[in-house]
Amino acid sequence: GVWLQRRSFIVSFYQFVRQSGREKRARVFISMEGITEGVKSMSLGVDTQKKNRIQVSNTKKPLFFYVNLAKRYMQQYTDVELSALGMAIATVVTVAEILKNNGFAVEKKIMTMTVDIKGDSRGRPVQKAKIEITLAKSDKFDELMAAANEEKEAAEAQEQN
Repeated sequence: GVWLQRRSFIVSFYQFVRQSGREKRARVFISMEGITEGVKSMSLGVDTQKKNRIQVSNTKKPLFFYVNLAKRYMQQYTDVELSALGMAIATVVTVAEILKNNGFAVEKKIMTMTVDIKGDSRGRPVQKAKIEITLAKSDKFDELMAAANEEKEAAEAQEQN
């Protein structure tokens, strides 16, 4: 009954953690903390999607969709992380440069890496290039956004007349 449920939980938790690359920590954690702490760790200790990350695709949306989305994210979170794989890297770099050159953002961090992605029909991992660019609001960000909103409102008022 209860022992079988605990055992199956430990096995499934261990498999979950092993897949996320935290094997050693999980073994120590389970032996030290027990089942209830294991449940807490499963919901809190695993890396979750960052709220201020935009994963850019080069096929799904137009370039200025990402530029405008990044502006909205910076309004909400003060900084934004633009992330892309493979061919979409050029799109991310372009979005970052547009934001920087127009005075909306300053560069905080650029990170490049290769990641293994299951891309083969036989399940073999394929290495892909990945970039993460973190941008922060510039000092002029709020001023520029206010000016852009005023221009937009003026254009809408003209359309109605």
